[in-house]
Amino acid sequence: MIFNNNLAAIHGYLCSDGYVIRNPITQKKKYYHIGLRNTNDVLLRDFQVKFEKEFGILPIITDEGRCKIQNKGIYKILTKEYSYYSYEWKLPKLSNKHLRYWLRAFFDCEGWVENQPAKSRLVGAESCNESGIRCIQEALKKLGISSTLSKRTGRTMWRLVICGRENMRRFQKYIGFLHPEKADKLEEAINSYKDFTWSIPLDKPSLLQFLQEKGRFRLSRKEWRLLSIKRENLEILNKDLNMHGIASRVYGPWKNSHGSLYYCLIIKQEGMNG
Repeated sequence: MIFNNNLAAIHGYLCSDGYVIRNPITQKKKYYHIGLRNTNDVLLRDFQVKFEKEFGILPIITDEGRCKIQNKGIYKILTKEYSYYSYEWKLPKLSNKHLRYWLRAFFDCEGWVENQPAKSRLVGAESCNESGIRCIQEALKKLGISSTLSKRTGRTMWRLVICGRENMRRFQKYIGFLHPEKADKLEEAINSYKDFTWSIPLDKPSLLQFLQEKGRFRLSRKEWRLLSIKRENLEILNKDLNMHGIASRVYGPWKNSHGSLYYCLIIKQEGMNG
């Protein structure tokens, strides 16, 4: 196949939430099925439009969250060099321009965004295809995007994670999401990096309100916890709390499951009531 932007995106969709299959050979009449399964209408319409531009035939979008078509000729074109089964798909050799379209389609379907300011911000994706997701990691590196790859404990599943403001900004710039909710969440995650330094109130009532807004209460341990990627925030807060007779302690650095470092200030419940 000779790839352009449309075909690169179609291929990426098919390798993630898509299928290219033929009905069992034992059946007399042969059906050649091509389609995308997804609950997001934006992605289904994008697949539909790109498919029509590339092959001149419009797939139908069903009420069950599919964009599908039956066509023997297109089936043979798509499967001549490539498989789309979960454990077998391969990332084609693409120019950087076309690669972005393939990656965006894949992450639109298989990716997600996590945004826990001061603890964990990331773009992630999972696949049971180790070879395929390792190729994605190398493709991201070509675009200047660093990522980590790990095997899920007890599962035949590999997780790719993109962390850090610059990596996430490059992902947004060069790949991004067409999926509206994922695009919005990525924007929120990147913007949340802007507030590194806390503005800590001095009077006790405002300080207690600040703790309740920023912190989380762990009932099992009867303690308040505040997290930050900047130790200085917690050290300043610790001093201000001590001035008001509230005992606290700063811990860390701790490492989250994705390798990012953060710090934690802990206040026992009895300290807040004192």
